[in-house]
Amino acid sequence: MSSRSAMLRLLLLVTLTVGGAVTAIGVGMPIPLLTGPAIVTTIASVSGIDLQFPMRVRDVIFLFAGIAIGATISPESIAALTRWPFAFAILAISVLVMILVGQRFLQRIMRTDARSALLAATPGHLSFVIALGEDLRLATDKMAVVQSIRLLSLTLLVPFAFKLSGVETGVGIGPTQGTEMSLLQTATCAVCAVAIVPIIKVTKLSAPVLMAGMVVGAVARLTEFAPGGLSQWIAFPALAAIGALIGTRFAGISITQLRESAVAGLVSTALAATLTLVAAWAATGIVQMPLTHVFVAFAPGGLETMAIMGAAIGANPGFVAAAHAGRLLLLSVVIPILISRMQNF
Repeated sequence: MSSRSAMLRLLLLVTLTVGGAVTAIGVGMPIPLLTGPAIVTTIASVSGIDLQFPMRVRDVIFLFAGIAIGATISPESIAALTRWPFAFAILAISVLVMILVGQRFLQRIMRTDARSALLAATPGHLSFVIALGEDLRLATDKMAVVQSIRLLSLTLLVPFAFKLSGVETGVGIGPTQGTEMSLLQTATCAVCAVAIVPIIKVTKLSAPVLMAGMVVGAVARLTEFAPGGLSQWIAFPALAAIGALIGTRFAGISITQLRESAVAGLVSTALAATLTLVAAWAATGIVQMPLTHVFVAFAPGGLETMAIMGAAIGANPGFVAAAHAGRLLLLSVVIPILISRMQNF
C-alpha cells in the first residue's frame, strides 16, 4: 500500500470517528465518544472498507488514554487493595464456569469440535486464542468473529444498561479535580510512560502501552506531580479513537461470516453478561463497591474499553485494570491445560 493510499485511509478513519462521536453526542448516547465511533467504524468495516490505525498511531492513542485513566486513581482507591483478592477468587470461578458452559453451548451452535468451541468461548485474550488455534491447525476465522461480536456487544450494551439504570456516564474522562495537566506535565508523563513500556512488556501483560500510561498517570496524581487529569483536548480524541479501534476489528469480516456466527456470538455475550452479573453481585459486598463498578471490572471486554467505561462511571481504575489483567493471566494458564486434557482423551 502506497503512503498516499495509507494516508487517505487514515483520513477516512478519522473522519468516520469524528462523525460517529458527534452524532452520538447529538442523539444522547451513553459514553458517546466510545460508542459512536465503534458503531460507525463497525458498519464501515463490515461493508468492506479496510480501516486500520497505523501501529504507531494506535500506540499513541493507548498511551494518552492510559494516562487519562491512571490519573483518576486516588489514595482512597489504593487503600482498598486488601479486599481485592477475595473478589478475584470469585472472578476466577466465574471465568472457569464461563469457559466450560460456553464451550458446551458453542459446540452445538457452531457444530464444531470441542477445542474450537473452547477457544471461541474463551472470555477475551483474542490474540492468544488465535495464536493457539493456528498452532493447533484449527479454523480460527469463526473464533475471531465470535470474540469480536462479544466485544462489540459488551461495548455497546453496557453503557446503555448504565443509562437505563440511571448511572451517570458523562461524555468521557475529564479532569479529576477540576484542573488539567499543563503541556509540560503531559509531555513529562508521556516520556516516562514510553520509558517503562519495555518493562511492562516483560510481564507479558495485555495492552502494555496502555498499562504504562496508567501507571504513570496514577503516580503523577498520587505524588501530586500532576493532581489534575489529562486535558480533555487530548483525552477525548484518545477515547474516540479507542471506540474506532473496536470497529476496525471487523475489517476483513464479510456480512456472510458475521451472519453465520451472529447467534454464537450473541449467545456467548448473553452467557458472559449473566455470569459476570452474578459474580459481580457476589463480590460487591466484599470490595464495598457499587455493582456497576464491579461488573465493569469483571466483564470480559477489552481492557482498554472497560477501563474507560470504569473511569466514566467513577470506578476504581486500579481495581478494573487488576481484574482484567488477572483474568488474562488465568486464561493464559488454564486454556492450554484444558486443550491438553482434550487431546489426551
